[in-house]
Amino acid sequence: MKPYGDCIYCGGEVRERSERVDYRFHGQLFILENVPTGVCNQCGEKYFTAEIAKQMEDAVRCIEAPVSTIAVPVIRIPGHDTVCAGQDSA
Repeated sequence: MKPYGDCIYCGGEVRERSERVDYRFHGQLFILENVPTGVCNQCGEKYFTAEIAKQMEDAVRCIEAPVSTIAVPVIRIPGHDTVCAGQDSA
C-alpha cells in the first residue's frame, strides 16, 4: 500500500522525498529540515503522514536549541492605490 496514494488535486503519482518545510506554530515560523514528505510528481502538492505531522508538531513544541537561525524578510503586497517607484499607474 502506498502511504500517500495519488494526488487528490491532479491524480499524479506521489513519491516520498526529504524536504525542507515551512511550519507555523502559535504564530511563529519554523523551518524543518529532512522531513519525509510525499510530493506529487505532476503538480508539486505536498503530503505528510499522520506520524510525520505529529513529529513536526512535537519538534517545534519541545524545541530546546535550533540548529540555526535565519532572518526572514516580511514583505507587504501594495494595495491597488499604491504605485511602486519607477512604475506608471495604469
